[in-house]
Amino acid sequence: MEELKVKGEVIEILEEQSGQGKNGPWKKQDFILEKPGKYPKKICITQWGDKIDQFNVQEGEEITVYIDLQSREYKGNWYTDVKAWKVERGDEVGSQENDPDKNVIDMSDMDHDVPF
Repeated sequence: MEELKVKGEVIEILEEQSGQGKNGPWKKQDFILEKPGKYPKKICITQWGDKIDQFNVQEGEEITVYIDLQSREYKGNWYTDVKAWKVERGDEVGSQENDPDKNVIDMSDMDHDVPF
């Protein structure tokens, strides 16, 4: 499956929720990401468990969020979750792509006896 990601500004962090499920305790926290454009779009993204502290998402920051989409049916209605599995800050996003020296292959240690 193709990697899904969305870039934007965190405009709101919602209150953390927690509970007890059949597999033990759980916690989740949603945040609202505003995707820029002529008609900006707001997306509610959920982070689960340890990801909340690991990502440490803050209001006002520009981030790229790698997401999984999952839908489920309940009593004839469908619900879709947008779950974050990775977050990158502005200075981390595409750092290798934007730095041409990172894309250079060092061939100094290679055998140069090529047949042409």
